[in-house]
Amino acid sequence: MATVVLEAKNRESLGTGSARSDRRNGFVPCIVYGDNAAPESIRISKDLLSRYVYKSNFFSTVFEINGIGKKGQKFIAKAAQIHPVTDQVIHVDFMRVGKGSKVTVRVPLIFTHEADSPGLKLGGVLNVLAHEMDVVCDPEGIPEHIEIDLTGFEFHHTVHSNTVKLPEGVSLPVNAKVTTIATVVAPTVLKSDAAVSTEAAETQA
Repeated sequence: MATVVLEAKNRESLGTGSARSDRRNGFVPCIVYGDNAAPESIRISKDLLSRYVYKSNFFSTVFEINGIGKKGQKFIAKAAQIHPVTDQVIHVDFMRVGKGSKVTVRVPLIFTHEADSPGLKLGGVLNVLAHEMDVVCDPEGIPEHIEIDLTGFEFHHTVHSNTVKLPEGVSLPVNAKVTTIATVVAPTVLKSDAAVSTEAAETQA
């Protein structure tokens, strides 16, 4: 995954009044911490940050933040506060990532080969209970997403977090709870074989 570069400035004063002033002037107050260094209060352009904060992979993106700390320092976002009415980003927490360290990140899930699922062909519905999952990996090896192959899925086939095939170098957090990711739910009325054959023919046409 490519590193995203953000430009930042140190915040000259802290407190609620200062944060409001930053927001009025088009900046988002942020804090960076971790890697055995003192926390730093910074501000980043709202327009720049808004390009990334609403994306599904925001928390699995590696950032470089120019204007603070040592050059080349890597960061990942750990929390983002969104205004409940305006839906604008109003604060972000970034964590420094040390060289050789492992990070826990939340990665989007995508489902592939729906056409190769017998259960879905017969009118079943894929009930998705989780659209992302936490994994542990090197910062340089954070996957953009994790694929779940639906080939062969029959009715009531269920995917659990501990059965998801993870990329090399990626693992589940230690002591992570097993959660249900998705299941193929049977329809009230099954499609007929003729209907399935017709759909298959239309797909190949």
